Amino acid sequence: MSDKLDIDHLRQWIGRTSEASDIVTAQLVKGLRATLFMKIDDPKSGDAAPFTVHWCLAQPVFPMSELGPDGHPTRGGFLPPVPLPRRMWAGGELEFFEPLRVGDEMARTSRISDVTMKTGSTGVLCFVSVEHLVKTPRGTAIRERQDIVYRDMSAAPSAPTKPATPPPAAQHRESHMADPVLLFRYSALTFNGHRIHYDRDYVTKVEGYPGLIFHGPLQAAFIVEMAAKLHGGTAPKKFSYRGLQPLFEGSEFSINANDGASGMELWTANSAGQPTMKGTATW
Repeated sequence: MSDKLDIDHLRQWIGRTSEASDIVTAQLVKGLRATLFMKIDDPKSGDAAPFTVHWCLAQPVFPMSELGPDGHPTRGGFLPPVPLPRRMWAGGELEFFEPLRVGDEMARTSRISDVTMKTGSTGVLCFVSVEHLVKTPRGTAIRERQDIVYRDMSAAPSAPTKPATPPPAAQHRESHMADPVLLFRYSALTFNGHRIHYDRDYVTKVEGYPGLIFHGPLQAAFIVEMAAKLHGGTAPKKFSYRGLQPLFEGSEFSINANDGASGMELWTANSAGQPTMKGTATW
């Protein structure tokens, strides 16, 4: 399918913008806190939401007739129509200015900032970068760059061909179970219909993975919350992250952190201790 990828045509989407708005509700905050293993409490108007609550807000809504076989909307529209079937959240960067709070009316402006093509070990890859600006009546809350990667279905799922280098011993570590209910809850909170997160038959028989795939943004959300918890409850001014390999349901995963001279290094890891997503937080 890679021979159909016309990068010059796809790059015509650079500069396209989209706007959306939503309200931070107490019910949403309760659901996200529960999903992130935080204390749920009874959020009131003005209470701070989890730092990545914006990923649950103003999500695109399409009729069932406009969804593709993977559960995502069919290609085209705001995002370029990349003709590669696998798509995943590859990483990005966040700048936090002001927490979103219960009752906030938020507005998000999104812009396609880049479309590039690379060749990796699994074949042709297409990266689409999207810039988001999230505002409330108080001003800018979050500035973000989101990187989406598209891959061919014929390529084998990425998996290490040799044992990964053991990660450094973590100064701080939490562990939880990556079970299907956790993944379902996050899909529901983000209105994410991507079948790799909840349809085991699809993800194993069609996309060829060994099990349901843990959301990239959910891993990033855990990392951000750990960084803030270790820094007196304050979100980092800047947080950059990238996915290293898929994290699958059915076993324990961990959230890890080490303090460093230039920032805090954080990562999620699978039950074997292999990092699946790495991030750096600075204040």
